[in-house]
This record gives sequence, C-alpha cells and structure tokens, in this order.
Amino acid sequence: MFSIHATKKLLDRVNRPVLPAVSEPATILGNWYANVLFWKPQVALLVNERTLLPVLMPLAPAATLAKRFPGALQRVLEALGVAPAFIEVAPAFIEVEIDAMADARYAKTANRSVVGIMNEFKYLAEAYRDYRGFDDLVALAAELSETPCGPLYKRHVSPDRELDAVVAAWSESGPENRGALA
Repeated sequence: MFSIHATKKLLDRVNRPVLPAVSEPATILGNWYANVLFWKPQVALLVNERTLLPVLMPLAPAATLAKRFPGALQRVLEALGVAPAFIEVAPAFIEVEIDAMADARYAKTANRSVVGIMNEFKYLAEAYRDYRGFDDLVALAAELSETPCGPLYKRHVSPDRELDAVVAAWSESGPENRGALA
C-alpha cells in the first residue's frame, strides 16, 4: 500500500475518499504527489516523494487514476533504463515496485517542498510541450527527470540520478534485505 498525496483540484476530479497517508509504504519508492494539468486532454502529473521522479499520464478517466498509475510508472522506468549499470536487476526492481502498488489511497498534500517541485515540473512540462514539441508523455517525463532539483543538490542533483541510486542500493542490499529498503 502507498499514498497518492493529491491537490484539492485533483481530489475533486477523482472523487475518492481522502484517508490518512500511509506512513510506511510497501513500495520501494514510497509515496507520490499528484496534480492535474489542464491541457487538452487533461493530464495527471505525479511526483515521487523520495526521488522527485515525475510521471505524466492521461487523467481520464479520473476515477481509475490509482489503478492506471503503476502502468504509467512502469513505462517511465523502462524509458529511463532504470540504472543501466544494474540492468540485470532492473526488471526485478520494476516488477517488485509495480506489484507493491496494488493498493493505493488518496491523502492530502503534506510536503510543501514536493508540491513546489511539482509546480516547477508543471511549468517546465508546459514549456517543453509548447516550445520544444514534446507530445509523448513518457518522453516528456523522462526529459523532466533530468532537471536539477534543490532538495536533491546534496545527493544526486536530479530525479533520474536519484532513481539510479535507489535502484543501486536496492540491488546491493541482497534479496534478504530488500524489504528493509522499501
């Protein structure tokens, strides 16, 4: 189980109960933050709380966003290559993460830093789409993942590098300790 911390605008669209956030998510990457982009068609922007990895996906139908999200995440992880140096563990990492995402709950946003990064990604995504011609949501998410982010400066600077570090730590932990990293 994990939480999707959604903005009020998104919560109004998904029309699902708002519950307390999961304090210890079962996923390796942890909880996610989400907002709606009022494009045509509307798009959901999700940002990982741990790595700040962005994922873009169609919003419609909004009621099924949580069920469709693991598939969108999988496409982004595959597009990023999920740490090419650890390619032998990449399929296992993706499989473990997606399997752990079977149950999601919606919660209110709680981390202002992640909300701020989500807003920056929103503006960058609009610029990439309008001025650089990105129309593929997976490619756009991969481009956004290379953006330096303030909260990551003392670690790996950008979400794609932070993700690589998480995958590397997960792969080095050994099968018996991998649950502790989740």
